Amino acid sequence: MTDAPVLLPSTPLQKRVLVVAIVASFIAILDGFVVNLALPAINRELGGGLVIQQWVVDAYLLTLGALILVAGSLSDHFGRARILEWGLAGFAVTSMLCGLAWTGEVLVVSRALQGIAGALLVPSSLAMIITSFSGPAQSKAIGQWSGWTSAAAIVGPLIGGAAVDLLSWRVIFFINVIPAVAIWPVLAGLRASDAARDRTKRIDYLGAFLAMVGLGGPVFAFIEQGRMGWGSPQVWLPLIVGVLAMVLFLVHEGRAAEPMLPLGLFAIRNFGWGNVATLAIYAGISLGFFVLGIYLQQVGGLGATVAGMALLPGTVILMVGASYFGGLAGKYGPRWFMTFGPVLCAIGFLMSLSVQEPLNYWTQVLPGQIVFGVGLATLVAPLTAAILGAVPPSDAGIGSAVNNAVARIAGLVSIAFAGVIVGPVFTRQGLYNALVVTAVLFLTGAVASAVGIRNPPRQAAAAADREPGEVADDGGAAGQLG
Repeated sequence: MTDAPVLLPSTPLQKRVLVVAIVASFIAILDGFVVNLALPAINRELGGGLVIQQWVVDAYLLTLGALILVAGSLSDHFGRARILEWGLAGFAVTSMLCGLAWTGEVLVVSRALQGIAGALLVPSSLAMIITSFSGPAQSKAIGQWSGWTSAAAIVGPLIGGAAVDLLSWRVIFFINVIPAVAIWPVLAGLRASDAARDRTKRIDYLGAFLAMVGLGGPVFAFIEQGRMGWGSPQVWLPLIVGVLAMVLFLVHEGRAAEPMLPLGLFAIRNFGWGNVATLAIYAGISLGFFVLGIYLQQVGGLGATVAGMALLPGTVILMVGASYFGGLAGKYGPRWFMTFGPVLCAIGFLMSLSVQEPLNYWTQVLPGQIVFGVGLATLVAPLTAAILGAVPPSDAGIGSAVNNAVARIAGLVSIAFAGVIVGPVFTRQGLYNALVVTAVLFLTGAVASAVGIRNPPRQAAAAADREPGEVADDGGAAGQLG
């Protein structure tokens, strides 16, 4: 991880770039951490049960995951500052819509629109740093960006829990408007200096559309099957359409001159297997925290603030320990850290099978969260380093974006399956089912790492350990966890 996030820019222009990049990313990442804690309160006011709770999370992840890759092309074409302006304005407006939602369905649609705006924020903000800084200054700037965005993982549950308990779940959306509006004058002043654009670059609109349909169809089917049944045309028809769209997406990306997803990258061993591991590991993280966050409140009887604090130990351990394990992986290679880290994560969630009613957090939940946190700290930096270290430097940007999108899509799909796993109503047995599936996902990531990942030669590993990109590892982790 990075040191304490203190801004250390070199020039006034770079200071403005860094402030804008941090605020834009912080908003998008913070949102991912606060919403889960509000789900029980949303259900109490708007109704809809588990299905609406799933959609509140997945509607955002669907549009975000499908569009985050094409957002990079948009920033190249129109300019990073302009895309950030669009993203911040859209995020502020859609956050207001979320906060004003009068039905569950309106909230879900607003969350989908919010995901579109969110997809414009993170890639463009990091790209502005990369194009505005160079050499050691770039390394330091990325480190500051990483530190502040990682802080969202700590602040998010506390803000979300306090807002739900003391005010209303709607506040967690309204609060996004304040930093978006506050940073607008600074961002507007950057547009004239933002020359990083390439209008000759083609934007893969068809690929983005096929990706959204290909992901959305199966997600809709798995969420809605709980109340409609698999025999309903409203379930199996979107599933079929989604599968066909995903096949067409892969065919299109393989033939497109400038695809949003360069499939050739997956032929690189560590990149391909690393993303398989990412898919399994981040599916486990998303499913595990989704069900625990709801269970602790709806069944365990904890308030939103206490539930948020209850799930913080793993994040704190990650922030404290990731740098240490990242250094070890740089010295000895990432393979076995990526193998044993997920195993510890699996053990941590299996330890929560001791949960009984009444709930005793200190003996039934906290020990597992500590073991999970150690496992997460062990694997995150090596995982990111293995994937980004496998691609040529010229492809590092798209490689990072692909890995980020894979992590988002993993959460999208695993939460879509939550209804199948836990049943239509949260019970202790449903929690047990989800914990076992979560552990299986982590173990799948461990197997993928052990089988597929290869350690680089020691000389190459030592050189990579000195690259500026290393400090970005934890920021990427924070973004994906968000």
